[in-house]
Amino acid sequence: MSIIGNLLWIVLGGFVPALFYLLGGIVLCLTVVGIPFGVQLFKLAIVSLVPFGRTVDTTGSADNLLSILMNVLWWVFGGVEAAVAHLVLGVLFAITIIGLPFAKQHFKLLRLSLVPFGARID
Repeated sequence: MSIIGNLLWIVLGGFVPALFYLLGGIVLCLTVVGIPFGVQLFKLAIVSLVPFGRTVDTTGSADNLLSILMNVLWWVFGGVEAAVAHLVLGVLFAITIIGLPFAKQHFKLLRLSLVPFGARID
């Protein structure tokens, strides 16, 4: 079932956020300071390309001071905007019954885009 969901996700536009996350990760990895943030964007790109069948565990995002500090910096420099985009898309997809599985995936991406440092993808 997750293969069909991922194929539908990609065909219906899921590759666009993945592409933007990938490009942003490449640009951030060009600088030494941006490498940790670029790696998190690569994590978001993978999950946003094939979200069905994956789980996001954000319980480790507040384990230590460094991950808390990096998540706060993430919020300041663009994480909130990504989360708002996934929130809006999730609500729009949730309006229809057919869009509920896609809304669930956007809400999963919302959690990951809020606290990517320390989050695990299974």
